[in-house]
Amino acid sequence: MTDQTYQPTLSQLRAFVAVAEYRHFGTAAARLSVSQPTLSQALAALEHGLGLQLIERSTRRVLVTAAGMRLLPKAMATLEAADRFVASATGDGLGGTLRMGIIPTVAPYVLPGLLPELHKKLPALHPQVIEDQTARLLDGLRTGVLDVAVLALPTDIPGLVEIPLYTEEFVLVTPRGHELAGRTDLAPSVLDALPLLLLDEGHCLRDQTLDLCRSAEIHPAAVGDTRAASLATVVQCVAGGLGVTLIPEMAVASETARGTLDIAHFAAPAPGRTIGLAYRTSTARAEDYEYLAAIIRTQRPL
Repeated sequence: MTDQTYQPTLSQLRAFVAVAEYRHFGTAAARLSVSQPTLSQALAALEHGLGLQLIERSTRRVLVTAAGMRLLPKAMATLEAADRFVASATGDGLGGTLRMGIIPTVAPYVLPGLLPELHKKLPALHPQVIEDQTARLLDGLRTGVLDVAVLALPTDIPGLVEIPLYTEEFVLVTPRGHELAGRTDLAPSVLDALPLLLLDEGHCLRDQTLDLCRSAEIHPAAVGDTRAASLATVVQCVAGGLGVTLIPEMAVASETARGTLDIAHFAAPAPGRTIGLAYRTSTARAEDYEYLAAIIRTQRPL
């Protein structure tokens, strides 16, 4: 039974959140820069004070209990509020560690300009970049593993705020000398029966491409026969004559720089996607994340 006079410390809450995040006491202790016994004592004190078991421990795994899952978002919100309070008191604004997820079809094209800009405008900020597929980034946001994520919108996930950053068109990439190369008036129907190369399952660009095909009642040839984990691999397969592909506009300059590919553009309204910044509604740093979104928006590499 919870002692109504009990007040958890921030150290205890950080221990709980870290263990829930990493599901490993050693890793959690290392990330908090404390010893494992200190971490375990802080968590035990929190559980004793609350009269609840938050974490199940065994020799093989660490699990968050139902009570832990219920209280985890509130613990994260409390820590975020404390961080925001300290930042406001010192006038630093957005500072400290920022765990930023980003999808693979955005990361290579935005980060080269974004990271130096963040260092310039937010010198107290220490970004940790986690590149991963959309589903895992959304899971990271929900569980507190991530603070923010840059991904395709909408996410349709309750409890998240979404800030649109920019919209970009999809561009058709073809082998050099292809009959569609250089055109600017394509209709989605041109994809019908073409050998369309896709990223592997789990990538949102794959899903967006397939959604386009379904909406236009297109039936490309050989969909799924060749799949890759990165756009760089996909376009090299195109250069090798294995088919054609769609890539986001921001990736064109980088991925076609070798000169062995051609591109073609769709007529308006061209198919495309909206990239945005997502974060939890429970955060106390909404104003800071709005500023972060403004910085990211200026780094669109077009």
